[in-house]
Amino acid sequence: MNVKIEDISSIKKKLSFEVPAETVDAEFSKAFQKLAKTAKVPGFRPGKVPRSVLERQYGGQIENQVFEGLVSETFFKAIIENKIDAVSPPEVVDNGVLKAGQPFVYDAEVEVRPEVKAKDYVGLELKKESLVIDDAEVDARLAEMRKSKGSVQTSERTTAQMGDIAVIDFEGFIDGEAFAHGKAEGHHLELGSNTFIPGFEEQVVGLECGQTKDIEVTFPEGYGNKDLAGKPAVFKVSLKEIKEQALPELDEAFAKEAGLESIEDLRTKILESITGQESDRIEKDFRERLSDALIEANPIELPDSMVESQLDYMLQNLQNRMQAQGMRLEDMGINAASFKHIYREVAAKQVKSSLIMEAIALQENLKVEEDDIKDKLDEIIETSGAPKEMVMNFYSSDEKRRGLVSQLAEEKVVAFLSGKAKIEMVDKQSLDQAHMAEE
Repeated sequence: MNVKIEDISSIKKKLSFEVPAETVDAEFSKAFQKLAKTAKVPGFRPGKVPRSVLERQYGGQIENQVFEGLVSETFFKAIIENKIDAVSPPEVVDNGVLKAGQPFVYDAEVEVRPEVKAKDYVGLELKKESLVIDDAEVDARLAEMRKSKGSVQTSERTTAQMGDIAVIDFEGFIDGEAFAHGKAEGHHLELGSNTFIPGFEEQVVGLECGQTKDIEVTFPEGYGNKDLAGKPAVFKVSLKEIKEQALPELDEAFAKEAGLESIEDLRTKILESITGQESDRIEKDFRERLSDALIEANPIELPDSMVESQLDYMLQNLQNRMQAQGMRLEDMGINAASFKHIYREVAAKQVKSSLIMEAIALQENLKVEEDDIKDKLDEIIETSGAPKEMVMNFYSSDEKRRGLVSQLAEEKVVAFLSGKAKIEMVDKQSLDQAHMAEE
């Protein structure tokens, strides 16, 4: 078999094949022998149908089978022998006549993995958010916990104030005419929740039970209903009842219900939780900035098949998470096609980052050792609280182990690059402003 290999681009090769006649004949013979065992032709016993009869009745089918068999066998043999890192199935772009006793020629194109030589990755200038957590965040989390455990009851007060749940009847008018879907009775509105049109809730404050009032507001320019966007409106509002939340006291009993001994213990636990969440968020943001810097310094042409594979992986992960919650993609207003359209750029960025980091790991000889894997598994067992046997079984498959090794390799590269980078620690506001300027 003669094979000629041509570079079409950095991510695509063309392979031109000339398959000897004897190989073609062998493939035809194999196809006819297989067909003869099952073919049912009137006048012939199974397995005894002459090849000439099979050719007349099944010629097209046989030719397709031989074509597929020859391409599969010769193509994959060629990429192995020539060490071509193919990332897509072959696409036959041209072929000659396929006939027994004659050589068969065809051309196939295939996408290949980009060869990446990483550069300019030492001394990156990066911003990273400083971790700052104050008592106000802990207080806010405690307030959320109190609210979740509170109960709603009718208030003895007759005047609405911020924080109340006002039970109201209302109807909206524009230029004196009532508009569609602008009327409700017995609606429960939490004052201060900012769920209504800006300025509405503030005007309900001070209203007395049984009192009716005209509330004047203007719909925001970006309001969902274009017929109402930007228009002034008058709502006739009647306050029927005031409800308020009865919140539990922040005492020892409240802490014990959360599994702790005191409010101070609960505050400490909340602080640890917020710290962990904020640290993870900051680290994720930093890694994205690091990835952006690497991609900017190392432009890469990507095969569509690699982006498509990453999209399939992302989609499967999302579907698995949603299925665990009893949901489907359609519940989010998307399908597989729209998901891939929305997240194609994200997937491409992830593939580029992965390729560059793999190149850096190779160039800097950053390897994942068995001790690294053991330490990571011990960490997973400790932080997850899952039984050791369960964790070990989960990572016993080749696929899960490769995923873990890939994660550890990336962590090693990030640690290496961070150690070599010029990192400026800034507050969240400064980082947000820098991000907006970049966009």
